[in-house]
Amino acid sequence: MALIAFQQLRDLVEAQQVLLDGLRRQIAVQEENSVSKVEYEAIVKKLEKEEEEHTVTKTNLAKVSEQLEFALGEIDILSKHLEREKQAFDSALSRVNHRVLKQSIQKDKLISKCSEIETHIQRQEDILNFKENEIKELQHFINKQKQTLKKQASEFKIEKQQENYISEVLGKKNKKGFK
Repeated sequence: MALIAFQQLRDLVEAQQVLLDGLRRQIAVQEENSVSKVEYEAIVKKLEKEEEEHTVTKTNLAKVSEQLEFALGEIDILSKHLEREKQAFDSALSRVNHRVLKQSIQKDKLISKCSEIETHIQRQEDILNFKENEIKELQHFINKQKQTLKKQASEFKIEKQQENYISEVLGKKNKKGFK
């Protein structure tokens, strides 16, 4: 009887060993499919750097926009001044027109530069949104892995308790058998 129980216990231990080996292989596969903390932190640092660059670009845009508004205000004032002085200063009109033309070109350049900056900001925001989505996906993946590992740890703990119980039961039977 003890020999049969011992054989059954050995079979149970072998089955649990096979199950443990399977779990270890499964954990190894999950570790291969997971993202390392170093990669995650590198992406976060890159995102923070891009956010800083985005802030600098936004500040530059605000400065350029202010300059543009100032230049537009100057052009408006000069245009009104030209209308009042037009009849009296025909010769001065050509010089002032030349000056207005220069400022108009400068205005167009500033508008063009502003458009480029806005396009750059939009690209930066798109990259930032992409990176944020990537981080959210990684966080979701990590949370999923944590849940799986907790479940496996719980299952392993239950198996360990079962082994201990069987060991106790067999130990008691062996003691009774020897008495």
